[in-house]
Order: sequence, then structure tokens, then C-alpha cells
Amino acid sequence: MIADPDIARAFETTWPAAEYAEAGGFLVGRGRGGGGRVSSARATRPDWTEADIARAEAVQRSWNERPMFRVADDDAALSQALAAQGFRHGTPTAILAADCARLTALPVPPLTAFAIWPPLAMQRDIWSDGNVSAARQEVMERACLPKTGLLGRVQDRAAGAAFVALDGPVAMIHAIEVVPALRRQGVAGWLIRMAAAWAEEQGATRLALAVSRANTGARAVYDRLGFAELGGYGYWSKD
Repeated sequence: MIADPDIARAFETTWPAAEYAEAGGFLVGRGRGGGGRVSSARATRPDWTEADIARAEAVQRSWNERPMFRVADDDAALSQALAAQGFRHGTPTAILAADCARLTALPVPPLTAFAIWPPLAMQRDIWSDGNVSAARQEVMERACLPKTGLLGRVQDRAAGAAFVALDGPVAMIHAIEVVPALRRQGVAGWLIRMAAAWAEEQGATRLALAVSRANTGARAVYDRLGFAELGGYGYWSKD
């Protein structure tokens, strides 16, 4: 899914499931409502079997979670096997990364973005009003790594929130939300630059993120900031 081992590791550790179970060649995450990334099974060995797919599905059903697999774009064999068992593909997602030094070359203006942990009520409100439910916020609490919340401001108002955590040389930014009425004013860009500045202070050199391919507006922002695509994946699920 991600050839770079540092980014591949940070992708998993900075946004952890509530628990994990092995099912042959798959590792199954229990998300408890925290979204697809933590509620899916992923291949950890190339010698998985169709029986392993059934085992992973059984684990997910025992947790009362929807059967779901996270599959790299270039894993045709697993995609075909899942399709044959009635799984459907959705939510194509790209993984992007940029050098922190490039992002911090333009300093964040004073009073524009802040690193705050634990999150303030206003950050939680911005997340809750967007797509970051309480269950997704619990994922942040589970991350046992250097981490912080981010608060963005514009027009003297709380305008955006995000979460960033790091594992070694890589920081991952998650849960970027901007207040709808205050979008298109650069808030997301300043949150990302603030994440990179915080990550550099912790010793990281790269900042990575995942974005739905359907979110063309966000992707345009990331492209302008200098992020490059490293790979992609999609979710295969069934009822």
C-alpha cells in the first residue's frame, strides 16, 4: 500500500484501532465507530487465502461491525478475491506526503494556528459539526505517541481543527475540518503548515495524510502545498 516503511508504519500507529485480531494473512481492526481505516482488515502477508478472508469477516461480524477490507490500488489479486465473495469497492483514497521543511518555509502568521492538547471544547465542536464524530475523536485519545490538536483562526474566530501525531521521522495529520462559513480563506493550509512546524519541533522530517480521491477541493490544496502521492487504497465491504 505504501512502499516507504516509515510512512507505512506511521499511517497505522498514529490512527489506531481499539483492538486487533489476526485472521491468517490479515490483521483485523476493531473501530468501534471510528471509521473505515480502523474498522477494516488489511493483508499483512502475501500468502493469505480465501479461507483467511472468511476468517476476517467472521471476526468483524463477531464484533457487530461491517465486513470491510482496506486494499492497495495495485493489489489486483485481493481485489478479485473479494469481488468473488460479494464485496464491493468504494472510497478510493490517496496517500500523500511532503517535506516539513518545504511546508515551514512559509511561517504561520501570529494568532492563525495553534498546537493544543488536550483539545479545547471549540476544537471538539468543529470536529463534531463536521465529519469527525465522538468515536473518531476517541481514536485520537488512543494514539500513544507524540500528538497534538490544532486550532485554526480567521476573522478572530475559531475556524478549523485537526489532529497530528508522529512515529519517528513521519507525522500524520488527520481529521482536518474547517467551519463551512469560513472555508476558502486558507485555514486548511495554515493548519497543515502548523502541523509541519510542530512535527519539526518533535524531530520529524515529513508530513503525510490520506485524502479521498473524490475530495478534489482538498486535493488541490495539498497539491499547491507540495504534497506528492505515494500510493492509494480503497475499501471493499458488504452488508
